[in-house]
Amino acid sequence: MRLEIPSPIISLIAEAIASNETHATLDSLFMYAGAPGEPPLGSKHAKALAWLRIINKDQSVNPLEILGKLIEGYMDAVDQLNSLSLNVQEHKDKISKALMQFELQYIKGGKIIGTLGIPSRSLEHVIRAKDVSSINDEFDRALKNIESNPREAVSAACNILESICKAYIEDEGLEMPSKQDLQHVWTVVRKDLGFDPGLIEDRDLQEILSGLIAVVNGIGALRTHASSAHGAGKKHYKLESRHVRLTVHAAHTIALFVIESWEKKLAKKK
Repeated sequence: MRLEIPSPIISLIAEAIASNETHATLDSLFMYAGAPGEPPLGSKHAKALAWLRIINKDQSVNPLEILGKLIEGYMDAVDQLNSLSLNVQEHKDKISKALMQFELQYIKGGKIIGTLGIPSRSLEHVIRAKDVSSINDEFDRALKNIESNPREAVSAACNILESICKAYIEDEGLEMPSKQDLQHVWTVVRKDLGFDPGLIEDRDLQEILSGLIAVVNGIGALRTHASSAHGAGKKHYKLESRHVRLTVHAAHTIALFVIESWEKKLAKKK
């Protein structure tokens, strides 16, 4: 789906570019990013504003792709800049906050993607705090590919859960199953954390936990049958973005529940 650059972000980007570029480097930056048309006339600020609005109106381009390339140098290389570094850092912080307000996120390498809502952002925060690099990588991959490569996003969603389960098993000193796919590592983790419907008296919670187990098994099966991790079988899965978004949302929510339960267990030990 084609998304335009929100007007408040246009204003921020124009201000940042006008503050840090010459006319020549401004033109070069927009051309590098793939902006359509010739450089508009006017001051640097007026030129940047006009060009960003042209990008939004031109139906032949993807505005968010161009936006990502326009801010790439500011978002990825702040610490490489000298006299401009404080100024650029301030612009970077403002841009990041503005993107978040419109449920957008910058990914290193010049990409702008849509966030997955509160469950994903909460999971991201928890994962970063635990500094599990393999989970970080899968989280970014799922976000980056949810629209452009649905099969890859499904694979990443499953890998997120697998990574958390394996980290839990290792840190808790549990025996790693011989088969380390999602279903088997998840079984070890859920049993250790007490995710057993039979042990819960509340019928509503029983149903939720039973559904939780079924969802994890479904995510693992979808990865096997329809993701990029395995060759396509006889049955063809036509994945749509809404299916993938549901899968990634579910994986993130379950992962957050596992990590919160894990933290509670650690707190009891202390």
